Amino acid sequence: MGFKPLHDRVVIRRIESEEKTAGGIIIPDTAKEKPQEGEVVSVGPGSRDETGKLIPLDVKAGDRVLFGKWSGTEVKIGGQDLLIAKESDIFGVIA
Repeated sequence: MGFKPLHDRVVIRRIESEEKTAGGIIIPDTAKEKPQEGEVVSVGPGSRDETGKLIPLDVKAGDRVLFGKWSGTEVKIGGQDLLIAKESDIFGVIA
């Protein structure tokens, strides 16, 4: 990928959810909600504090994360649908 986010921005690829419910009902695309789980593709170097010291991000490329439903900005880079969000929009890393 030829894109590097700046500051405390994170590039996330959404992970699609199952197309069936636990009971075996198939969910059509029009009824599905966008997944709130994704894989971190790329991270920026971090933000700076008042003194100019660099504060690195807690997430790294390859982490599976949960993020808010309306978080970030959706973009298409290299034919992939990606999400660019601030690190603060991420709720946590899935272990």
